[in-house]
Amino acid sequence: MGRIDRDALIAPYDVIGHPPAPDLNALAELAADISGTPTALVNLMGENTQHSIAGFGREPGVCDRADSMCNVILDEPGQVIVNDTRSDPRFADNPYVTGERAAFRFYAATHLRNPQGLVLGTLCVFDDEARSLDDRRIRGLGLLARQVDDALELRRRTSKLVDAVAELAEVRAELTRSNEALHAFAGQVSHDLRNPLTAINGFLEELQYSVPHDTPSSEYVARALSSTHRMSDLITDLLGFAKLGGELRREPVALRNLVEEVRHDLAPALSAVGAQLDVGPLPTVRVDPTQLRAVLQNLISNAAKYRHPERPPLIALHSCRQDHAWRIEVVDNGIGVPRDRREEAFSPLTRVHDPHDSSAEGAGIGLATARRIINAHGGQIGLDASPAGGTVAWFTLPDPAEGGSFVGSHPPRSARVS
Repeated sequence: MGRIDRDALIAPYDVIGHPPAPDLNALAELAADISGTPTALVNLMGENTQHSIAGFGREPGVCDRADSMCNVILDEPGQVIVNDTRSDPRFADNPYVTGERAAFRFYAATHLRNPQGLVLGTLCVFDDEARSLDDRRIRGLGLLARQVDDALELRRRTSKLVDAVAELAEVRAELTRSNEALHAFAGQVSHDLRNPLTAINGFLEELQYSVPHDTPSSEYVARALSSTHRMSDLITDLLGFAKLGGELRREPVALRNLVEEVRHDLAPALSAVGAQLDVGPLPTVRVDPTQLRAVLQNLISNAAKYRHPERPPLIALHSCRQDHAWRIEVVDNGIGVPRDRREEAFSPLTRVHDPHDSSAEGAGIGLATARRIINAHGGQIGLDASPAGGTVAWFTLPDPAEGGSFVGSHPPRSARVS
């Protein structure tokens, strides 16, 4: 084993430079009582200094390690019992024996160790008179030293926990500040971009009326207008991405009611492609209805948008219980998402389908926003392949209740789209 940095070894216990802890003082007093001696100390050994961090019969303090009696026995394999220090060559000239600092005649020490077995210091007892200890008292000191080990380890873990809590508080404060800054930035960007974009759109609309139809110029104006509309949608999506998934307004929500609202809003889009939406029984859960509605709208809209060109789009929405959560699935028979790109689909501004395909309109913000919202609710979201070759877009919502209520006449079933 390499050289041990003793100062670094004892620092995590957070006792150096602090008043003696009452529990350690009590253990020192108990050590004196068990041994029948007037003095007991709890010592931690630093690089050059011995720190007495608790004691009975003698005020804890600091001394040079070179003068310490405990330093002499630090590498001894077990407990050390010295009935008469003046007759022991290891201690005869020690200032704590000669009378220079004290005149101890009896000395007994038990090592204190960390969980890895490294020696931190000692629990030691002293007497000004030579004496001996029977086996029962020696064993009692050994057991008491283990209690000191536990007390020190508890203090180390408590100190570590306090530091971790403080660090988490700082991280939370920084995240709050960052989110506020993000919201402010998104709002400012939205404002700064929308104003000139609105002006450009107005000029293009005026120009559209003055340009002859069915000419190259009219086509260019139409393309420019389409680009401004897409840019406006992108700004809206980015602003929504910055804001959604933050503070939640949780309340009991019947998911079927949310789905029916989404079905109503998407009715023109679903009808335009001949999409059929089959909704199975769904639970009532505690969620933010506005934010979860955005998730459902995105997943159902995607299921209709990325349809297969050779078959009419069929979409099934159902739920099932999964441990202490509800799993909601939107299953389609569309073109699907390649396995190696399913995770990528949740990255902002990413589209996993051909961006030149007319069916792949959008800025690639929807799934990224959905993940933020579901994560904020404590759930997960992902994509799998459906039995019909399309996609299963699923998400979970934590619910510690063992059961749950359904809006529908049947228990959850495994919906299949064929």
